[in-house]
Amino acid sequence: MLPDFEPVRRLRPVALVAPTLVQVELHEPGRSSLTACPQPAPCAAVEAEIGGPAELTWRSGDDRLTATYDGWRVSLRVTTGAGPRPRASEHRSRRFGRVRRAVSGLALTLTGGHLTAFTREAGEWIGRARVDLAAADDARVDSHDPNWLAGLEVGHRGEVAALRAGAFGQLGLRDLRVVSESDGSPYLRDGKVLLTATSAGPGFFDTAHTSVWALDPVSLALDHLSDLYFGRDGGVYADHATHLVRDGASWLVATSTWADFPHDHRRRADARVGITLARTDADVLGGRHLLTSEPLHVPTEPLDSVGVWDPHLVRTEREWLVGYVSARKYFDFHPALAAGPRLDELTLRAAATDRRATEGTTIVRLGEQWRVLASDGRDNPPGLRAAYPIFDLDLRQIDTLRSEYPTNLPWPTLVRVGHHWLHVAFDGTPAGGGLLGYGTHGTVVISRSSTASERLP
Repeated sequence: MLPDFEPVRRLRPVALVAPTLVQVELHEPGRSSLTACPQPAPCAAVEAEIGGPAELTWRSGDDRLTATYDGWRVSLRVTTGAGPRPRASEHRSRRFGRVRRAVSGLALTLTGGHLTAFTREAGEWIGRARVDLAAADDARVDSHDPNWLAGLEVGHRGEVAALRAGAFGQLGLRDLRVVSESDGSPYLRDGKVLLTATSAGPGFFDTAHTSVWALDPVSLALDHLSDLYFGRDGGVYADHATHLVRDGASWLVATSTWADFPHDHRRRADARVGITLARTDADVLGGRHLLTSEPLHVPTEPLDSVGVWDPHLVRTEREWLVGYVSARKYFDFHPALAAGPRLDELTLRAAATDRRATEGTTIVRLGEQWRVLASDGRDNPPGLRAAYPIFDLDLRQIDTLRSEYPTNLPWPTLVRVGHHWLHVAFDGTPAGGGLLGYGTHGTVVISRSSTASERLP
């Protein structure tokens, strides 16, 4: 059905401040500064070139979030309230907070509800301190409040030679999907393949966000185009694991509500992940966009589901097909497929319930047939591990995509380019040092079909 694939490129575009989305840039700013830097979402970063002790601050109203480097150790301070006795808390890492190499830069990121301080050492950003602002001591800071975000200012004190601030970029890329027309064909621009991705943040899923990229099919270079955020439940969230679909003159944006899923196991009793859908006429292929999203109700009966994610939408000649993942619990999950005449009128067509660690559900046309691809993780039962199954529309496995299966759960994202196919996946390589833990993974792994033939489907 498909030829074998061979790896041809690995990419890791790390950037704390997204180069295309800089809002504040100061050269020789003196001993202190404070500049307005409003944000559409809790996805911001400031980085500075330093020559000694320094501090960086995000401020909104009476709230101040500060990173301090005193010449040998990094700490965070969260201060709220006005008057002579504001509330304050200090946060240090005993294991990772002390710096043992020369430091050339200091950075402070706000990603979701997480505040993280970095130092740049030998050209690499290393996480040195972090705090979850949703934890009990600091729950008075609501970083999902659009008014709080609109009032953000960025500042510094100390030995800073240059400073820039704006949108947080990424520590890696994962969950890559081809931007498509509603009929499933790729939406190309200037001959380039467009991709949505989850831009990895400095920690668990609630520190990431959705970004859009252009892949040159010849050089295999990746260029950042835009970032997407979502208004829902009265707040602003950086949801991700997204499919962007061109539907007539509008865009459909289907995404997974990972942005408020807690990394702390103790807070997951009532946690849920769902799928939302936004429709917009905006040019989402450039800049930053806050989209109003509403729940996309995919069927879960009789699956006993506690959550759904990884949406993929295609409109065939007859109906809409929606691929997704359904979880029995966190984390025991499998592919599912729904169908219906409209996206608000879906019924369950099939589910691969023999899996327990399979995601990345993707609908693709191979020849004259619609197929469903997925990724079998290593926590599946024996015989269903570390592979890309190909299913029919009843989710019966009929073949396997023969391509390298890196670490973690790479997706089976395929795009036809001339007489070849490209497979765009990712691996579990972390970034940013040991403090940040799981969630910083995302080296992009690109493979190309080994056969060029007019007979390829």
